[in-house]
Amino acid sequence: MADMNEQARSEAADGTSQPDGPEDAAPSQRLRRIAAWRRAERTLWRAGMDRSLGEQLAELAADADTVTDLGQPVDIYGGGVIAELEQRVAEVLGMEAVAFFPTGTMAQQVALRCWAGRTGNATVALHQLAHPEMHERGALGAVSGLRTVHPTSEPRLPTADEIRDFDEPFGTLMLELPLRDAGYVLPTWEELEAVVAAARERDAVVHFDGARLWECTSRFGRELPEITALADSVYVSFYKTLGGISGAALAGSASLIEEARTWRHRYGGQLFQQFPAALSALSGLERELPKLPSYVAQARLVAAALAEGFAEAGAGWFRVHPDPPHTHEFQVWLPYASDVLSEASLRLAEETGVTLFRAWYPAASGPPGVSFTEVTVAEPGLEWTAADVKAALGEFLKRVAEQERPAQQE
Repeated sequence: MADMNEQARSEAADGTSQPDGPEDAAPSQRLRRIAAWRRAERTLWRAGMDRSLGEQLAELAADADTVTDLGQPVDIYGGGVIAELEQRVAEVLGMEAVAFFPTGTMAQQVALRCWAGRTGNATVALHQLAHPEMHERGALGAVSGLRTVHPTSEPRLPTADEIRDFDEPFGTLMLELPLRDAGYVLPTWEELEAVVAAARERDAVVHFDGARLWECTSRFGRELPEITALADSVYVSFYKTLGGISGAALAGSASLIEEARTWRHRYGGQLFQQFPAALSALSGLERELPKLPSYVAQARLVAAALAEGFAEAGAGWFRVHPDPPHTHEFQVWLPYASDVLSEASLRLAEETGVTLFRAWYPAASGPPGVSFTEVTVAEPGLEWTAADVKAALGEFLKRVAEQERPAQQE
């Protein structure tokens, strides 16, 4: 169930495949959502699924000659534009070397496996809400022979004391920045420095799950090279945040990346050609990365307007989390069934041409009937004012009430 919910949530949030809501949603409902989101005239962001295959191909071709020399030979098992992307990411992150991977799951398994061999300790300390624990079907243990432990169960990153005082040895500390399943939350810069220092005191190496590291600079008040300098290795995603087709990168020392390339081949990640993914990643680095601070600032405006709108509408209990958002993504919680809220969101898009929320999901814990959605603010959302947000919210709440009324009458 958790894996199916994650697939649905990832698809809706990251725009990598067809959207879904409840895990048993019919294909016709998925197509209805895609159609409504594509036709919406106003939205806070547009996912890849909001464009047709032809539109995505046209966009890739339009950007390609601005990011690389299209006269060069295509990549063959790496090299070419893949090597160009690796060099570009190394510069952006301020890391010695970078290897391109087809997926982040593979990149992180390789990194953690390498560190287990180098430290002599196959135990990885990470949050119980971290991606490998929640959404990879036990891959770290089943595929790579690693063991995981959890310094904290609180919905935040671990503290320095929790790392320092943890009662088991571990070879690697893995920190997901931001921690998506807790609400895209981050520590403060000082807290992050202290956590890393505590791991060093225990002779552990530090790996950043930086799938969305790109969007952390505003919260930390630091540029990417200063952030990555805290870690021994860093993974970043190209389709999350940057809007690429697929792919990931692992960054670290030259010797680590050389070893990682060997394990990438063993894990089946040495693909014949990957130039479309590399081109879209380069485009994302040029197009999206410089805009992320503006997205974060606008997300805070949107979140504040939502909170004010809920309060002014007398909506009762609600939660915007975190408040204010740490990145350009955050959660909204409401005490209604997920199918009620998803239908109201969909009707809003169909009837008004405005997409405020996308899919909603049942809370994993707590009282029944509580649901949440994930909100992303990107380029299309920059034109929204607080008044626009409140107006859309009012229309959404009207449709929630209409959905609830028949159930109450029964």
